[in-house]
Amino acid sequence: MLSQTRSFLLARRGPDGLWTGRLSDSALATATAVFALSRVDAALHRSSIQRGLDWLSDHQNSDGGWGDTPISRSNISTTLLAWSAFTAADPQSGFRSAVDRAQSYILAACGSLDSKSIVAAVQKRYGDDLTFAVPILAMCILAGRLDPQTWQAIPRLPWELAALPQSCFRWLRLGVVSYALPALIAIGRLIDFHRPGANPLSRFFRRWARGPTLRRLQAIQPENGGFLEATPLTAFVTMSLSDIGLSDHPVARKGVEFLVHSMRPQGCWPIDTDLSTWLTTLSVRAIGKEGLTESDKIKIADGLLARQQRRIHPYTGAAPGGWSWTEKPGGVPDADDTAGAVLALRRLNLRDSRIASAAGDGIDWLVGVQNSDGGIPTFCRGWGRLDFDRSAPDLTAHALAAWSAWVDDLPGDSRRKLDRAIRRALVFLLRSQTDVGAWLPLWFGNEATPDQTNPIFGTGRVLGYLAQMPERFFAHAVWWISRGVGFLLSQQNDDGGWAGRIGLPSTLEETGAAVEALAANLNRIRTGARIDGLDLDQIRDAIQSGIEWLNQATKGGTRFTPAPIGLYFARLWYFEELYPVIFAAGAFSAAGQEVT
Repeated sequence: MLSQTRSFLLARRGPDGLWTGRLSDSALATATAVFALSRVDAALHRSSIQRGLDWLSDHQNSDGGWGDTPISRSNISTTLLAWSAFTAADPQSGFRSAVDRAQSYILAACGSLDSKSIVAAVQKRYGDDLTFAVPILAMCILAGRLDPQTWQAIPRLPWELAALPQSCFRWLRLGVVSYALPALIAIGRLIDFHRPGANPLSRFFRRWARGPTLRRLQAIQPENGGFLEATPLTAFVTMSLSDIGLSDHPVARKGVEFLVHSMRPQGCWPIDTDLSTWLTTLSVRAIGKEGLTESDKIKIADGLLARQQRRIHPYTGAAPGGWSWTEKPGGVPDADDTAGAVLALRRLNLRDSRIASAAGDGIDWLVGVQNSDGGIPTFCRGWGRLDFDRSAPDLTAHALAAWSAWVDDLPGDSRRKLDRAIRRALVFLLRSQTDVGAWLPLWFGNEATPDQTNPIFGTGRVLGYLAQMPERFFAHAVWWISRGVGFLLSQQNDDGGWAGRIGLPSTLEETGAAVEALAANLNRIRTGARIDGLDLDQIRDAIQSGIEWLNQATKGGTRFTPAPIGLYFARLWYFEELYPVIFAAGAFSAAGQEVT
């Protein structure tokens, strides 16, 4: 089964030897793109609007709502946006049934269709994080779904503060996450346009800030127009600028170009363009060095080296040396992809001075974003107030694995500096482990768990990374590694697989992550590390049962059904068609066996 799965994964490389994959279609992205195009020029974009609405109508769930992917549960956010998007339809288009069914879902979810109830439902879902709650409500008002007076109920976004130096942002408690600066500016301007403040001094400052903030927005927009390569973010910015009379501004024009060019042939949009760098580094890990030819390795190394950021990034101000999730111009360097690239370059095991230099820069980049709590955030150091900017166990463990892979190659002073960073990160992981021995991931979840977290996937990832540490660090983590292993063992389903929690339907992604983690740590035990309180036979049996489930679920490594466990910005669900292949391959490789 290992060879079949490797072959399946290898066959999905592009001409450059790297993996691009395919992100799920997204009702949320489609709704926002359709509406943005309608606000800019409905007549010009009539065909795209019609096709997008046709797709939404065809993919409405039986309860009248929409989920973030075609196989996701309905949620109030996506349903409100799709409901609003249908106001862009031609009156004769025949979407009345879809709209009526959507209203029935919203009525059941909110208790009423009045503006006050809908605002309360959205605010309840997102709490203190205004990153997505405000854009949703703004689009609903622009569509006429909410009373215009609702502008008074929407919290202001301090867009004018974006005129200040970028280094100040993390101290300002802006109410939005670090990556949402374009939305802060554009939607903040939109709210101010419809709800000007009464304080004359504040109004004067905002009038002055219009020019500097628009110039900043233009400066951080990538050449292809797509902020972060994200359809919803780009659409929100575009519709906001259009409504305040700036539809001809270069930012809006480039936003429209991005939306038009990123539409899929079937009439929908993905949540983001691709996760090419991320998928490539995950694939290198999953396939293992035995599965790649020398030519494969050289192609992958050359591709990764070409994608390393070599300048201060205009979007986040990130230092040179990091990697983004994609090579597209809207990508932004982040910790998970930088750690993945640094590890992949080590695993390729090529003798090339460029690789050592690039890895050193990546290591320095990761050390530079380490937070005061010892953990690693996604993009920026010190923005830890909101969920998607905080330090995260899975990101921290990934950085630990990357650092560990290269630490013994560094000169004395650099090694001592990195040793300190590693020990601080280990302390963070100890403190972030839950009472039951689990770790919660930041960018993955499970729609079916009560709190939509995914302790199985998070614990699997952390344990898999910790297993790669040198013995002098691994020994310090033995006790809590044993707790994590014990947690995974306690959560295995009767069918041999794993889900977000025990009792939910097993998935390839979660089972793959759990099996790989157990196998990697069992291998450490076999090579001399001692983990107290664990029954090695129980671990072996769990691994074997997991492998058998994967074999059956993949039809012997030939069929891979994805699950929407990925969390995108602002808790938007997605699936990636290569995830189940990658995590199954990783499990088979770590288990070190063929199952027939």
